[in-house]
Order: sequence, then C-alpha cells, then structure tokens
Amino acid sequence: MHNFIPKIYYFINEFNKDSIIKLDKKIAIIYRNYKKIINYDDMLVIKNFCKKNGRKLYLSNNIDLAIKLKLDGAYIPSFNNKIINNKKIKKNFIYLGSAHNIKQIRLKEKQGVDLIFLSPLFSTKDKKNILGLNKFNILAAHTRKKVIALGGINRNNIRSLNLIKSYGFASISAIKNNYTSIKSLINKY
Repeated sequence: MHNFIPKIYYFINEFNKDSIIKLDKKIAIIYRNYKKIINYDDMLVIKNFCKKNGRKLYLSNNIDLAIKLKLDGAYIPSFNNKIINNKKIKKNFIYLGSAHNIKQIRLKEKQGVDLIFLSPLFSTKDKKNILGLNKFNILAAHTRKKVIALGGINRNNIRSLNLIKSYGFASISAIKNNYTSIKSLINKY
C-alpha cells in the first residue's frame, strides 16, 4: 500500500493558480477535462505548480501521460473499462477509479485501483439518478477498497457525509465555494 493516499479531492477542468493556491493542503487535485485534448506542455505547467505548492495531482483518463509526467497517479472514470498494465509505474503511483454500481466496482477492482469513487451520492445538475446515503453504504460494503463519496456535495448536505462509510470525499462546488462547513469537514479528514 502507498505511503499517503489523500482523502479529499477537487476536480478541475482548467488550470487556475489562484483557485488552487487558496485550497487547504490536504486537498488533492484531479485534472479532468474531456472536452479538449490534454497537452503535455500544459500538464507539465500544472504538475510543476502543484509540486512547488505541495499538492498531489492526478490526471483523468490518460494513464500514459500521467506516468510519463510522473504525476501522483491517474483517475480512471467509470466509462473506461480497459484492463490496465500497471507494471511500469513509479513507486507510490495511485490509481483512482469511479463506479456507480456493483458491476463497475468489480471492474475497478480488476483494474487495480487504490480508491473507488462512488457516485453520485446526491443529485447534480447532470445526474438525477442518485445513490443516496443508504445505497452508498451498501455499495461501499461490497468492496475491500477504500471508497470516496462523489457527486452533488454542497452546503446543504455536506454534514450528511458523517452518515456514510467513506475514506473521504471529492467535490467541485463545495471546495470551489469554500463553504464554512467544508473547513470543519476537511479537519475531520
């Protein structure tokens, strides 16, 4: 097992130094932008910034580039069902993967992920078919992997994270908007 696996993740789809620098150091960054081709030089800039500022950086759905850049790891989305060859990886390279059901959990286990992001916990503007607290806990019980709560976490429901069995959580809006309630939750993790 790896030395340190973060418990809190922030998804970004563009690089903004100012928004990242304000974040608590416990928050790891996942670069996820499926609308544009990921450029090596752009990712190198993000990597160097994160390294200089003591931030863990993961790249979504481009394992080869994550390895080439010697990032902290890669995020494998639920729609990526390829079995991966993890023999050429640096020490402490972490695989993250997302799942929405038991079948996808089993696939992520076969892919060798270290953490499984279960989503969506709550309703989002894109997804209305939510897990909710009970189904999240049931799915989490179907794996020995550590699980991360993802999806729809906001100021109205963030305290509900205390009711689920998760290693940590991932968010966009709750972290981006830096809610007061998130600060106490960050301290918990």
